[in-house]
Amino acid sequence: MTGLDSLSLRLGTFQNRAQLPSHKSLSELKQLWQQRLQKHLPVQYLAETVFWRRFQLKVTPAVLIPRPETELIIDIAQEAYLQNNSIGELNQHWVDLGTGSGAIALGLADSFPQALVHAVDLSQDALDIASENAVNLELEQNIRFYRGSWWSPLEFLKGQVTGMVSNPPYIPTSQLQHLQPEVAQHEPRLALDGGGDGLNDIRYLIDITPQYLVSGGIWLIEMMAGQASTVVKLLEQQGEYYDVKLFCDLNQIERFALAYRR
Repeated sequence: MTGLDSLSLRLGTFQNRAQLPSHKSLSELKQLWQQRLQKHLPVQYLAETVFWRRFQLKVTPAVLIPRPETELIIDIAQEAYLQNNSIGELNQHWVDLGTGSGAIALGLADSFPQALVHAVDLSQDALDIASENAVNLELEQNIRFYRGSWWSPLEFLKGQVTGMVSNPPYIPTSQLQHLQPEVAQHEPRLALDGGGDGLNDIRYLIDITPQYLVSGGIWLIEMMAGQASTVVKLLEQQGEYYDVKLFCDLNQIERFALAYRR
């Protein structure tokens, strides 16, 4: 609403400005703040903006608000690619399943400019937001958007994918009601609900993804605290992955699982 970037907010340099221009009137700002106080509407939805990596992204209640810890998943993908010389540099296809605001797809497109990124979501409203973000950041030429469930729109990519990166739903259904009201009441349930134990979609991604990855291809997801040991066991039992690794988030919680296709 005011055009402030994340660095200005963190450093507090905005306090030195005589004026902060706003795109909304004072009465509109008051109404929005009442929604924040009375309905626990997240500030990011009020501002329709979130800062993520080097990006300023549009967000609405149609998409999950990208978290700072998820930024690390792009760094992990970059390092995993550098560590695996067998993949090659030509004809790279990266996939972001459950793209939401497009944050991960945009991070991949920014990190791998030679690649084509394929971003999938079941929600057309989410895809509209993601597409708008791609255009605003001038990365639309590197990304293709598809509506559908997980891998279903990408049958044509079987055996060709360099890496799959995803932040799938992983909250157990019974725990949704206990989340902060900002999350439980406003963020899309489709992006949160992972089924009985929170692992329904992760199991699917473990089972199906080897059909799409090249040999040495990267499988990388975000998960909930406490799920790491189960995810590692599922990857090892599947039999088509190797070199399974875990990575911690900013709070030193095991948050990301990485594996490679045999």
